[in-house]
Amino acid sequence: MSGISRRFFLSATAATGAYLVHPFKAEAAEGQIHLRIIETTDIHVALDPYDYYGDKPDDTQGLARTATLIEGLRDEAENTLLLDNGDLLQGNPLGDYIAHQKGVGDDVHPMVKAMNILGYDCATLGNHEFNYGLEFLQASLEAAAFPFVCANVVSGPELSADPLEDQTLFPPYYVMERALTDGSGEAHLVKIGVIGFVPPQIMQWDEANLKGRVSTRDIVAAAKAWVPKLKGDEACDLVIALAHTGIEGGGYTEGMENAALYVAEVEGIDVVLTGHQHRVLPGPDYEGIEGVDAEKGTLAGKPAVMAGFWGSHMGLIDLMLEKQNGKWGIVSHTSEARPIYKREDRKAIALTESFAPITEAVEPDHQATLAYIRSPVGETSAPLYSYFALVADDPSVQIVSQAQSWYAKDMLKETAYKGLPILSAAAPFKCGGRGGPDYYTNVAKGPVAIKNVADLYLYPNTFRALKVTGATVADWLERSAGAFNQIEVGAKDAPLLNPDFPSYNFDVIDGVSYRIDLSKPAKFDSEGKQVSEGGRIVDLMFEGKPIDPDQEFIVASNNYRAGGGGHFPGVDASKIVFEGPDTNRDIIVRFIQEQGTINPAADGNWSFAPMEGTTVTFASGPAGRDFMEAVKGVQIADAGEAQDGFALYRITL
Repeated sequence: MSGISRRFFLSATAATGAYLVHPFKAEAAEGQIHLRIIETTDIHVALDPYDYYGDKPDDTQGLARTATLIEGLRDEAENTLLLDNGDLLQGNPLGDYIAHQKGVGDDVHPMVKAMNILGYDCATLGNHEFNYGLEFLQASLEAAAFPFVCANVVSGPELSADPLEDQTLFPPYYVMERALTDGSGEAHLVKIGVIGFVPPQIMQWDEANLKGRVSTRDIVAAAKAWVPKLKGDEACDLVIALAHTGIEGGGYTEGMENAALYVAEVEGIDVVLTGHQHRVLPGPDYEGIEGVDAEKGTLAGKPAVMAGFWGSHMGLIDLMLEKQNGKWGIVSHTSEARPIYKREDRKAIALTESFAPITEAVEPDHQATLAYIRSPVGETSAPLYSYFALVADDPSVQIVSQAQSWYAKDMLKETAYKGLPILSAAAPFKCGGRGGPDYYTNVAKGPVAIKNVADLYLYPNTFRALKVTGATVADWLERSAGAFNQIEVGAKDAPLLNPDFPSYNFDVIDGVSYRIDLSKPAKFDSEGKQVSEGGRIVDLMFEGKPIDPDQEFIVASNNYRAGGGGHFPGVDASKIVFEGPDTNRDIIVRFIQEQGTINPAADGNWSFAPMEGTTVTFASGPAGRDFMEAVKGVQIADAGEAQDGFALYRITL
């Protein structure tokens, strides 16, 4: 960068609120090309800066906001590519409204409509593209004015012996020949290949939609098969991987979900755009992983970026290209994840305005979605909130478990499993984290609308019932107990929650009672790998007696968990005894409609084991202070302020 460090450049632009001309453009000479690659990822139908679950504006999200950044970048540089990394069609009530109420029909899906306005060059599929079925997926993308690529989803129930003979569901790659301008203004033809990948776990997560109709290959195996063709037969100067897969260290394993680091290691791939994990690269999210430069934004030394989720960031990779041995290649690069907002005094402050052509184009669907989410379905006799869902039995999880148990009893009453006891496993979805201090369920006592049910259960999962033993129930809970740090007896205000543990893997199982002994090490780590022989789950009881490890139970859950999602020991598709035709959300709606008035009061079936003289702290939303005294089984006190607008709470064990 000739005297201008990347850190100085980014800090200067952030401080001034203006974006300077990138040094690559300023320095590009004759025979040097400055190319900007722009990424969006995990938009999840977040088009407007609006939180449909809370029914209020939200400056932390919205492709309409990201679009303004994109248009600004195009004004700054002659050579740009705009690419999307998947998870477009599902993720909020707008997506559900289109899929379940309106349909696509002769209209264009609002997500595709917005992308056409922005003029995307190419995109790949995310795992959530398959949630509503193949017919909806294909109908939704048909109107796209740009290609979709995916190299590891194959039509039909079996894979070919040779990956290059696979009939992929979408084209495996796309080759574009672009006239790019060098520093002297001369145009040069550069051949760019774009290849896409999605986690092979879609076959588990959406088995009902995909079984017998498609197959998946390992991501890295597909890359190793197709990339030589791009570099060889297609003679591409650059190959860009649209890898809808996260970043995980520790070595490659076949079939892994988060394989972006090992995609970058494939010879011939020049740039990696990643996503899926809803995190940010460059940035501290991936510090300490071998092969990842979290500050520069590289994977295995190659330029990479991950642009958050819901439009929270725009990914940007700047390349300086020169011709070497007859082909254009990268001689230097920078990466950046540019945000659409910042936080000041707990508040999200917008850094950009909405792009009017997008907001105007999707306004009819936005208004229809508002009417859809405001439709009442019943009443609740007590508030539904998730501020303390990770530290105590919780009403927002309780109502999900009640609905799942109700449904399981009805569905299994005439089957061979009708005599088995029914348990229900449910996890909290909205628990702050990267979603911020307002990202919690909070439904007041009184009417319950569809928007509230979507708030309770974010994903369109479908129901599954599994048959497992008491021993599996115990390990299921041990896996969940990895959410907590090990605490020394007598510790004062020790941090309670493991920051690497996602809330959606914290399953609470109703129908049994148990306590969690925090003085003991976790049996499983945040990835589900066994790391100790002991266990934290104590006093595990069924009907007032210690659980029998050999007793059989039915556990009501969802397709994600039952298909192996979260890597829970002993929990996989082989244990499924019933596949429900309904989504868990629909089940909750029907349960509320039948009950008329629901009672979500937590029954306190789990708690922490006492530890004399010990206190722990955790962060949650400030609004949780209104509910501290109502929490059962644990003493929660206000402990002041935490970072990024969160409140700090103290538990005396």
